Amino acid sequence: MMRLPRRRFLRLAAGAATLPVVSLLARAQAYPSRPVRIIVGGPAGGGIDITARLIAEWLSARLGQQFVVENRPGANSNIAAEAVVRALPDGHTLFLVTPANAINATLYENLSFNFIRDIAPVGALMRVPLVVVVHPSFPAKTVPAFIAYARANPGKVNMGLGGTAGVDHMAGALFMMKTGVNMTLVPYRGLAPALTDLLGGQVQVVFSSIPAAMQYIRGGKLQALAVTSAARAEALPDVPTVSESVPGVEASQWYGIVAPKGTPAEIVDKLNKEMNAGLADPKMKARLAELGGMVLAGSPADFAALVAAETEKWSKVIRTANVKPG
Repeated sequence: MMRLPRRRFLRLAAGAATLPVVSLLARAQAYPSRPVRIIVGGPAGGGIDITARLIAEWLSARLGQQFVVENRPGANSNIAAEAVVRALPDGHTLFLVTPANAINATLYENLSFNFIRDIAPVGALMRVPLVVVVHPSFPAKTVPAFIAYARANPGKVNMGLGGTAGVDHMAGALFMMKTGVNMTLVPYRGLAPALTDLLGGQVQVVFSSIPAAMQYIRGGKLQALAVTSAARAEALPDVPTVSESVPGVEASQWYGIVAPKGTPAEIVDKLNKEMNAGLADPKMKARLAELGGMVLAGSPADFAALVAAETEKWSKVIRTANVKPG
């Protein structure tokens, strides 16, 4: 057996130990090496799609490769989610996540993937509160008065939904669980027709996204009773929160980016750093505010905690309210 001089042996050993670190660093520096797909589980033109295109534009400029939004609507975003969790974990396939993905984990019993287990959270982007809106002619002008009216008229208050098992449905179900009121649920194919029927008096209340309802609120055609965020919304600073009257009723639309499980941590961290830089940019913040959003920057671990908490929260509502897929 050939013996190496001690000094040479130590030098070679030290060099070998640094190889993995150099390799990881090189991989992160080389990323992205080709265009990156951001898959969206909804059609073009909606708030989810616009948010994805804003962050794609920012990352394209910062990282020197095109970030391309790919719309894959269907099955309440499960088609898009499955495509991502099955993709190569090299950072070149990303997914724009919403509460639908946290809800679906419990709502659908036979998914071929486990969303929390099969993703690598990259970071959150923004949170969009909901607003509880009624027609100005509705007799209740506050949340306590609304609860009293609904209790006195069980089943006679129709709540319009933008669809079955969306975050607006979950927020309404949570509200009913916490207050004990009984409302009749009327699902529509989107918030726009639900709000149209609210304007026409066919339904009495909608838990709407702020952007969808804002023009009607500003025009005096709908009255905002409360927002569903933990704190008052920047877009509607004079409107109280539901939780000021009913503690524990908090819900919002939120958006974030994930990658397939196994995506190298250095790539996740690089993306997270650039996303947070974008969220600190005044122009980006202004664009997100136009969508009714409040910036939700943070680490990958912060976003993982949010997804886990939301999944647990909505699982309880789904089981208690016996919510089924639409």
